[in-house]
Amino acid sequence: MKRVGVAILGLGTVGGGTYEILRDKREFYQKTQGIDLTVECVLELNRDRIHSLGIPDECVAGSIQEVVSNPNVDIVIEVIGGIGIAKTFVLDALNAGKSVVTSNKELVCKFSHELEKAARRHNCGLYYEASCVGGVPIIRTLLDGVQANRITSLMGIVNGTTNYILDKMSNEGASYEDVLKSAQALGYAEANPTADVEAYDSTYKLSILSSMAFHTKVPYTKIFREGITGISKEDIAYGKQLGYTIKLLAIGKNTEEGIEVRVHPTYIKDSNPLAAVNDSFNAVLLHGDAVDDIMLYGRGAGALPTGSAIVSDVIFAATHEDIRYSTFKNNATAEKDVKFVTNFASSYYLRLSVEDKAGMLAKISSIFAKNNISLVKMIQEDDKDENGMVSLIFITHETREFSVKNAIAKINALGDFVKVESVIRVVS
Repeated sequence: MKRVGVAILGLGTVGGGTYEILRDKREFYQKTQGIDLTVECVLELNRDRIHSLGIPDECVAGSIQEVVSNPNVDIVIEVIGGIGIAKTFVLDALNAGKSVVTSNKELVCKFSHELEKAARRHNCGLYYEASCVGGVPIIRTLLDGVQANRITSLMGIVNGTTNYILDKMSNEGASYEDVLKSAQALGYAEANPTADVEAYDSTYKLSILSSMAFHTKVPYTKIFREGITGISKEDIAYGKQLGYTIKLLAIGKNTEEGIEVRVHPTYIKDSNPLAAVNDSFNAVLLHGDAVDDIMLYGRGAGALPTGSAIVSDVIFAATHEDIRYSTFKNNATAEKDVKFVTNFASSYYLRLSVEDKAGMLAKISSIFAKNNISLVKMIQEDDKDENGMVSLIFITHETREFSVKNAIAKINALGDFVKVESVIRVVS
């Protein structure tokens, strides 16, 4: 039976879960996969964590050099996170001829071109299923499940923290600030939640997934990004009234105009299958020219779901001698002939605070008309706020991003008696 030695760099939540899976299912993998996976060593500074997992002292390495020079280590698992020491350690492993499995979406997004170059040079593998959508096998699906198709679009909920926050705001009527505190207390959100709530995490994932789906490098810098910090209880309530659920969506499209990639809060119809993805769960909807629609759904984070994706990559690496790399030129930047759509088309929800006086609606409507924005629906509230302002809600037909931005600027320039409070894109 083939024996495959594994090293784990980092024993945090995911690293610990990965170790437990490898330890507890060793015999199962022997029977089902025909390989003997052994954890040869770990690299972790927290001795209490090491002992809590029952790891023998002889399996604890003192340095990355000790790990990569170990002849019994075939595959190195990186679960440290970040792009500092993790990048150095991954490159050390690849340059030593060790295949690497990582869950580090920021590292893969920003530096996969460097990592893959080292992997190619030393004939070893680089695997990162766990970098996107936790335990959901989206990357393996793109590589081995739908390769008969030209993927024309992907749309998904790829961040569990923001989905939890928006779900609680919708179901409990709580404010963003209150739900964020709850998410932090439960461990769903970090003490500094910026990467999640400002959509950086989702942007990194969309960069990885759209590059794979569209077979061309899609740098994260080309992705339109907007977080959820501006979403209010009022917007969620109006969305419900209009039959919409709000989600932070990662959207990628491969169109005749070019590649369109964006991450932002989005209203989707309650009948859309993504509207039913609640709590910290994730889901991705793919559209292929032959297969039509495929939806993958599951837990987007957590020790065991993410550990499942990591170990699946380990097993794949251990049982496949042929090493495959990117299906596109994996450079730091996009290819020169690739066009990116910035003035994308969408429907829009706009909420305005307006002084209740004659002629205001006519002025606003004139601005919409001059920017070729037509309306599907308008709601005018009768109740005035403490400043004597009333709310106007508009849903537009599909229009262009730049037209809406120009209209917003013109409306806000009308004076203190009108203000655009929020703008949310709508997926029909």
